Amino acid sequence: MTDTLAPSIPAFTKVAQERRVVTAIPGPKSNALHERRNAVVASGAASGFPIYVDHAHGGILVDVDGNQFIDLGSGIGVTTIGHTDDGVVAAASRQLGELTHGLFTITPYEGYVRVAELLAQHTPGDFAKKTVLVNSGAEAVENGVKIARKYTGRRAVAVLDHAFHGRTNLTMAMNYKSMPYGLGFGPFAGDIHHAPSSYPYHDGLSGAEAAERTIAFLEKTAGASDLACLVVEPIQGEGGFMVPAEGYLPALQRWCTDNGIVFIADEIQAGMARTGKYFSSEHLGLVPDLVLSAKGIAGGLPLAAVTGRAEIMDASHPGGLGGTFGGNPVSTAAAIAVFESIETNDLLAEAVRIENTLKPELLRLQSKFDIIGDVRGIGAMLAMEFVQPGTGATTKEANSAAVSAISTYAFEHGVILLTAGTYGNVIRFLPSLAVSDELLLDAVSVIEDALASL
Repeated sequence: MTDTLAPSIPAFTKVAQERRVVTAIPGPKSNALHERRNAVVASGAASGFPIYVDHAHGGILVDVDGNQFIDLGSGIGVTTIGHTDDGVVAAASRQLGELTHGLFTITPYEGYVRVAELLAQHTPGDFAKKTVLVNSGAEAVENGVKIARKYTGRRAVAVLDHAFHGRTNLTMAMNYKSMPYGLGFGPFAGDIHHAPSSYPYHDGLSGAEAAERTIAFLEKTAGASDLACLVVEPIQGEGGFMVPAEGYLPALQRWCTDNGIVFIADEIQAGMARTGKYFSSEHLGLVPDLVLSAKGIAGGLPLAAVTGRAEIMDASHPGGLGGTFGGNPVSTAAAIAVFESIETNDLLAEAVRIENTLKPELLRLQSKFDIIGDVRGIGAMLAMEFVQPGTGATTKEANSAAVSAISTYAFEHGVILLTAGTYGNVIRFLPSLAVSDELLLDAVSVIEDALASL
C-alpha cells in the first residue's frame, strides 16, 4: 500500500503487522469495559470475544490493553482490503469536510452515480445494468426481493437450505436456521420456500443431480409459475462456506430463465474481490439477473447495493426505492476508494495468494488430525469442517465442541477465528487481502497448537 496519503492518517493506525500478547486475554481494561457494557447494552447484542478494540490497521486488531490480534474474520468479511486502508480513510476524511449527507432521492450527488457505474462495470454480464444503494446486506436482500416481485408480478420467493440472508423480518424467514437469528421473533413473512441445496461433502451428488433435486422440490412445493425469484449465495457464508458441485447453480439459473424467475445472487459475503474475482458468481459460470453487494464494498463504512438488469431494476415506480441514509456520500466515497485499491494494488491476485498460502496448510492439518473432515473454499474465503474423531470421517457427525475449543484457544493466543455452519462445526477464514503470508502461517501455528491440545 502506498503511504502518499500518510499525513491524513492518524499515527496510531500504523500498527506493526505482528501478533503480540502482553496481558491475560481479556485484559483488565477490556474486563472493565465489559462490566460497563453489561449495564447498558442489550444482551441480545452479544459479542463473540470479550475484548474491546482500540484501533486496527491491515490485518491486525489492537485491544485497549495493547494486545495485537491476527484478524482472520475482518468484521465478517467487511474490511476486505484491510483495516483503516489509507485510501479509504483519506477519501472518507475528505468527504466528511465536503458533504456528509444529502439524501440522494432529494438532492443527488456524484459519488452515488460513480458507485453505480463501477458496479455496472464489475458485476457479471455485459447487458445494461442499474443500481440502487442501501445501508446493509439485509436491506439489499429485501430490496432485491421487492424489485423481483414488482417485475414479475409474483409473490413467492425460493431460497436454499443452509442459507443466511439477514435479521429483518423477511430475511429471518429466508434463513435456514432459526437459532439464534429468529428464535421468538415471529411471525415472519410468508411465501418463502426452502429447497435442498448442493452440499458435496455430505450429499455426494453431482451438480446435475443436486440441481434436479432442487428443481423437482420447487416445482412440487412452490410451482415455478408462482415464483418471483430464487435467491442464492453462490458460496454460502454462515451455512459453512459451501461451494456447490460444478454445474449446480448454472442449471438452476437456466431453469429460472426458462420460467421467468429472477435469479438473485446474494454476494454480500463472497463478493468484492474476496474470492479472487470481483464476484464469486464468476467462478461458477453465473450471470445473475440481480447481484446483491455489501460488507466489503466500502472498506468498513455502511453501504450495500442491488445491481441488475436495467429492465428489472426499472420496474419499480419513482419513489418506490430508496431510504434516508442509502448511498451516503461518505460511504460512497469510501466505496470508490475500495474499487480503486482493488485495481491499483491488484487485490484480486492477493486473494489468490492467500488461497495458495493458506489452503495447503489447512490440507496439511487435515492429513494430521482426523477431526478435520473437509477443507473447502476459494480465494480468501476458506473453511474447515470438523467431525467426530475416529469414525467421524465415515459418519461426518458434527463436532462443534472442537470448533469451540479451537476458537477459544486461538483467541487466548492472539488469533481471531470465526465459526460457521448450520451445526456450529465449521471454522471459516476471512482474512483481509492485506494480510501477509507470515501472519497467515503464524495463525496456522496457533491453530495447530490448539488441535494438538484437544
